[in-house]
Amino acid sequence: MISDKVKLTAKDILEKEFKSGMRGYKPEDVDKFLDLVIKDYEVFHQEIEDLQQENLRLKKQVEEAGKQQRSAAPPQPSGTTNFDILKRLSNLEKHVFGNKLYD
Repeated sequence: MISDKVKLTAKDILEKEFKSGMRGYKPEDVDKFLDLVIKDYEVFHQEIEDLQQENLRLKKQVEEAGKQQRSAAPPQPSGTTNFDILKRLSNLEKHVFGNKLYD
């Protein structure tokens, strides 16, 4: 996953050797800075791993919730539609009130 995109590991940074020149940087300063970079790198790597695990867990939860929702779907009404209900109501009104409603 992420390891395919990242070129350096904390170990690579730790084991990096620099050649010293006449007017080069102080090796102690470089080592201190690289130590900070390594610590941050390890924290970032751990955070990425944690987020990837959480992402997988949440995807599974969503998938399971979808399965439960599909299996717990309410049964369809037995052929009764709004049109059927309105037709019945109209017939009932005609029977109760007679033709007085429609005059």
